[in-house]
Amino acid sequence: MRMTKHTDYAIRMLLLLAMRDPELVTIQEVARTYDISKNHLMKVAHKLVQENYVRSVRGRNGGLLLARAPELINVGELVKATEISFPLVEAFHSDANNKDVPSADKFRNVIDEALAAYMNVLDGYSLRDLMDNVR
Repeated sequence: MRMTKHTDYAIRMLLLLAMRDPELVTIQEVARTYDISKNHLMKVAHKLVQENYVRSVRGRNGGLLLARAPELINVGELVKATEISFPLVEAFHSDANNKDVPSADKFRNVIDEALAAYMNVLDGYSLRDLMDNVR
């Protein structure tokens, strides 16, 4: 299983906001803290605001802050919100590649079961749990 950088950056951003709560944090501060492109983080922040994980305060003294408490941010839900798709093995999720391979459906079922187990583990954690591991 491999998550995109977008999801990685989203988790990092939320962790920093949670650790600095209730202080406003700018995208520039997040970029500097993690040595990540500000342009990438702007896209991440936009998505997190859309999904109601983050509130954006505009203006000269503006910044970002969590829209909900860390214990109310489920890691599995966050990953589902930030990942576009999750096929573990792309070729087995494309019927065009599998029409002559009778065992492809069975393997696809195994992969789907593995993905469900992976997501089930992530669903068992909140942002607060991740914070406790970082400190």
